[in-house]
Amino acid sequence: MSQPPYRRALVIKLQHHGDVLLTSPVVSTLAAAGIEVDALVFDETKPMIAGHPNLSQLHGIVRNGHRAFGLWGWIKTEWRLLRTLKQRDYDLIVHLTKRRRGAWLTRLLKPRVSVAPEALTDRFWRKSFTHLYFELQGERHMVEVHLDAVRRIGVQPVPESRRLSLALDQTAVDSARALLASHGLAPGGYVHVHPTSRWMFKAWSAEKMATVINALTAAGEKVILTATKDPEEVEMVEAIKKLLERPVVDFTGQLNLKQLGALIADAKLWFGLDSAPMHMAAALGTPTVAIFGPTGENKWAPWMVPHRVVASPEYGCRPCFRAGCGDGRVSDCLVNLPVEPALRAIRELSIEVGRPIALA
Repeated sequence: MSQPPYRRALVIKLQHHGDVLLTSPVVSTLAAAGIEVDALVFDETKPMIAGHPNLSQLHGIVRNGHRAFGLWGWIKTEWRLLRTLKQRDYDLIVHLTKRRRGAWLTRLLKPRVSVAPEALTDRFWRKSFTHLYFELQGERHMVEVHLDAVRRIGVQPVPESRRLSLALDQTAVDSARALLASHGLAPGGYVHVHPTSRWMFKAWSAEKMATVINALTAAGEKVILTATKDPEEVEMVEAIKKLLERPVVDFTGQLNLKQLGALIADAKLWFGLDSAPMHMAAALGTPTVAIFGPTGENKWAPWMVPHRVVASPEYGCRPCFRAGCGDGRVSDCLVNLPVEPALRAIRELSIEVGRPIALA
């Protein structure tokens, strides 16, 4: 058996929850090549990759640590992290964002090989890494863009390593199913609707979301709603509930990330926006219908799962990747997206996967 090209790798992804989940195929691909793999992410995103079957160690950084700990506390925390990472003696670093923190760490850790995106063109960035990879913007799915980083340094993905991986612990599964049982629901017996996102300019209107939910409940489907505790998300869920014709189960603000994953995994179908829960649904194999507005489905669509994307064909400007039209946080391509394509997508996908939903 040939020796792996590298002994131990550190994958760095200092971004949001969904972005971290989309790096899981990089961990799987490196491990499939016989490489021991660690990851470094922001502390709050650790649950997205914790428990990955191919991950040796998971390290965390506090976002804006100088604010959280004060200058001296932050310096001590960073020094402890650096010392821990140095002890791991990496010969490969895969840095998957354009954050300079990763460049500094790479310089300090001195791996034999390091790779990062061609995101910045200054000398400091270019000289921090042995290899740079090109990021196609909008034309290529983000999973493939991440995998281009390891392709660049000679590690090719195999089919089974390209899938997303989200590990659910039994405690989360048991507690989520107990919540379902308390509302008379069972695994496979409900449609999961997550109508919000961290970036609410991606959101459809409360009226249209309520129309879809009313169609689901009129067809005899049980519906659960989820969202975070963020005030803007809570406001959206409350606005939707005021328009509902039949009761639904609302778990807004009640779940940790692993419990949310357990509910997604047990759903008959997932419906919502381009968001971290959408990527969780893809990782967990739950058929997914997703509304897309200013963001692009070529780059962010549900990955390797039966799905439908609902987006407006009327706007040649989409995807613009802006925070609404003119960065005004309102997207015309969502405002004018009708309900019928979403209902049709749910109906067609449910039949395709053998879980028919008889929408009128």
